[in-house]
Amino acid sequence: MKYKAIVTDYVWPNLDIERSILNENEIDLVDCKSMSREEILSESTDADAIIFCFADVDSELLEKAKKCKVASRYGIGVDNIDIKKCTELGIVVTNIPDYCLEEVADHAIGMILSLNRRITEHWDLVKNGGWHELNLDIPVLRLSEATLGIVGFGRIGKTIAQRMSSFGVKIIASDPILKPGEIIDNVKIVTFDQLLEQSDFITVHVPLMEDTHHLFSKPEFSIMKNNAILINCARGGLINEMDAALALKNNEIGGVGLDVIEDMSDKPTSPLFESKNVIITPHTAFFSKSSNEELQKRTAQEVVRVINSKQPENFINPEVINNSRLKLV
Repeated sequence: MKYKAIVTDYVWPNLDIERSILNENEIDLVDCKSMSREEILSESTDADAIIFCFADVDSELLEKAKKCKVASRYGIGVDNIDIKKCTELGIVVTNIPDYCLEEVADHAIGMILSLNRRITEHWDLVKNGGWHELNLDIPVLRLSEATLGIVGFGRIGKTIAQRMSSFGVKIIASDPILKPGEIIDNVKIVTFDQLLEQSDFITVHVPLMEDTHHLFSKPEFSIMKNNAILINCARGGLINEMDAALALKNNEIGGVGLDVIEDMSDKPTSPLFESKNVIITPHTAFFSKSSNEELQKRTAQEVVRVINSKQPENFINPEVINNSRLKLV
């Protein structure tokens, strides 16, 4: 093979799709999923491409990869790669920002519906022999009388709005790049505080940055309605989980649905594990058979494009173009 690509990590059964696409373009693929950090660093020294999912692609790894021309992310967020270092070294960074819009939207909506209807809570009641012990003194809302607030009105936010509108829910959104008072796709743009005050359900779809770390903490929970349900299918650090657990305990909010948490270790912990009316899933909102196959295919294709001196479809650091290890056309 003429070139080499390493895959740091993945969560699907195999790399058959990637391997086929890369091999057809004279790119050998090395599966590093089960390797130690030291072994991955060693494999990176002659790699032309790094393909990664949840692994941290830090400055140490990037500096070791002296031949690397492209780092291609399986997915949307790129907070786990040192983009500044990539640009400095001439490495193109790519992602797939639009592959799982329907899946993430459906996951967030599923959490809203389940938490509002107290489905898992009632299932636990039935399992524990409490069929006749049902307490209906709970704030289950009629959807047509509820307001959904979407924080971050990008591709996923707009997909959720489109789907939820069929339930008759009033929808508002807040986004720092949009002007309050605008109407976009029948959704009114409001300030963040207005969204907190007015929403019965809130779903968060923003990147994790310094400005958004613990975007939802004690001050925000104190503004929200005491029956409000908060959903996060984006990044774990957006929500202060200790404050969220306290807010639930003190009946300041009504429920929390998370597809991500701050502790992403092999044995994660969260204060919300012991809270009532909480659903936590293991970062699976992106998944369906179709979305996963699309992700594998498009991530590999981005590597092929850059290796062949073409610009990727999704260019995270276009400023690297004058410093790239390849001349891109």
